[in-house]
Amino acid sequence: MAKYFDVHPENPQRRIIGNVVDDIRSGALVAYPTDSCFALGCQIGNRAALDRIRTIRHLDDKHHFTLVCRDFAQLGQFVHVDNDVFRAVKAATPGSYTFILPATKEVPRQLLHPKKKTVGVRIPDHVVTQALLAELGEPLLSSTLLLPDEEEPLTQGWEIKERLDHVVDAVVDSGDCGTRPTTVIDFSGGEAEIVRRGAGDTTRFE
Repeated sequence: MAKYFDVHPENPQRRIIGNVVDDIRSGALVAYPTDSCFALGCQIGNRAALDRIRTIRHLDDKHHFTLVCRDFAQLGQFVHVDNDVFRAVKAATPGSYTFILPATKEVPRQLLHPKKKTVGVRIPDHVVTQALLAELGEPLLSSTLLLPDEEEPLTQGWEIKERLDHVVDAVVDSGDCGTRPTTVIDFSGGEAEIVRRGAGDTTRFE
């Protein structure tokens, strides 16, 4: 049965955030809110939780997982960003964008696209997510909480608790956070390629 954490959306309680992060460090798979929609998250090196995400979402090995980062300095540890891409990504963060970029050696092999050796990264504009990342001190390995054969992600914490009670370890709820996943921009080829149109405005990448 999943734990349920009710977190204040503007002033996250430090004790609760600490408890969630303790669970993540102990191997938990959590459902948590972001600035676009709910996501599934775990520690970067947690292979068992990664496999659980694949099972829950019915993902194949070509799926791009995302490293949700606290800030640009942290993001730069895990992906290679040249000057032109740096300016484009910097201008759009924090926000509802995921960027696919060549990974550094800091990223575990099982997270990489098997052929491109790329990974998704993003910096969310969400108080609770940022509180979790600050306490954790490293990115969260994440994937949008979009269930197989469903067109929209789950958006209500109580519904996630009800439906995923036996497949996740915790649900972090700070209220509704929307139904649109991030806009995904692939910069791995040097030019911006819009992979998914979502919550982030694509105009600057057209």
